Amino acid sequence: MREEYEERGDQRIRDFLKVRTSYDVLPLSFRLIIFDTSLLVKKSLTILTQNGIVSAPLWDSKTSTFAGLLTTSDYINLIQYYWQNPDAVNRIDQFKLNSLRDIEKAIGVSPLETASIHPLKPLYDACRRMLETRARRIPLIDTDDETGRAMVVSVVTQYRILKFVAVNVHETQMLRKPLRHLNLGTYKDLVTANMETSVFEVIHKLVNYNISSIPILNSDGVVTNVFEAVDVITLIKGANYDELNLNVGEALQKRSEDFPGIFTCSIDDRLDTIFDTIRKSRVHRFVVIDEESRLVGVLTLSDILEYMLLEGEGDDTMNSADAIMPEVLATCPIPRSRSSIIYYKGIDDHLIDLNRLARRHNVVLIYINAPSKKPLPTGLSKKTEKRGHSLAAIGSRFKLALSDKKRVQGLRLATS
Repeated sequence: MREEYEERGDQRIRDFLKVRTSYDVLPLSFRLIIFDTSLLVKKSLTILTQNGIVSAPLWDSKTSTFAGLLTTSDYINLIQYYWQNPDAVNRIDQFKLNSLRDIEKAIGVSPLETASIHPLKPLYDACRRMLETRARRIPLIDTDDETGRAMVVSVVTQYRILKFVAVNVHETQMLRKPLRHLNLGTYKDLVTANMETSVFEVIHKLVNYNISSIPILNSDGVVTNVFEAVDVITLIKGANYDELNLNVGEALQKRSEDFPGIFTCSIDDRLDTIFDTIRKSRVHRFVVIDEESRLVGVLTLSDILEYMLLEGEGDDTMNSADAIMPEVLATCPIPRSRSSIIYYKGIDDHLIDLNRLARRHNVVLIYINAPSKKPLPTGLSKKTEKRGHSLAAIGSRFKLALSDKKRVQGLRLATS
């Protein structure tokens, strides 16, 4: 009976997302700041900090087209470039936003986020799109009826979507299972730092593990704070890159006075209470702690969004994904460990479902479209062949595994 009660709550949320559009999420009045790609990076930082925002759509005035979404990741890429090319620090003030592409190529990272969706498409489609592209926000792009050109309407974030659900779908109160029974969040191989860790080291961890925050612990494993990717913007505003030489403790003291703090929960907290917190407060993630405030795990909005969309839906797809997973694992010659990573390329229908299934096998899956025009994760490069489907690995710890039968290509990185 309780399982059916939970399933009704999950299904009600999905039904709501399928009849509502992305436009419905927008407030009656809102402000939209768009950057021209010819704007200096230094000026863009000033505008972001003055307006209290952390991202902005980009517009190419030469072609009158949407040019992607500028996020904190792009500024972190700039810092990585500065770290790898210290002689270039004097030129950074002259970098324009349209030069970010060259910086990304130089350090071998993912390009600007370009995923978008029409504002009148179902909100469900926007959520799926964000999960597939691993984006935390998505621009709404419409077409001008007179000119036929694209125009940016707004940007929808994961938080805004989840709050929209929390406010309007009362059936979220049906979701009464505790986190420990939902397999929701990350609880193994957590990346952490302490107050003495250098900001540069934390930034490298953010990039290498493709995460947006790092819990800060004391010597007893107690959570004392969280360093977020957005903290980087505060440090480098005004192009003062010397601030990056600070340690975490010194850097966190430079946060604005209106910083909302960090949100915590326990492994026994229920999902309905999580939604209640989202409804009342501006939350970006939950740090899962025990009775003594020691770190247990991290629950992100992406985790909640994925659960909300996929829990109990697509059982047939999950069954077929279950059939593929053993073969994916079998193709990887390195003994599997809890910290193993598989990069895979497969059938689109299995994209997210395999990600969920991977948790049962203690692996992480990262999607690579086939044939891929998207950049590979940091540390990988595309090997140009006639088929255009092969991957080449950089570093002796990588192994390449192919499975033509299921059209799956896997790559395992053993970190232990």
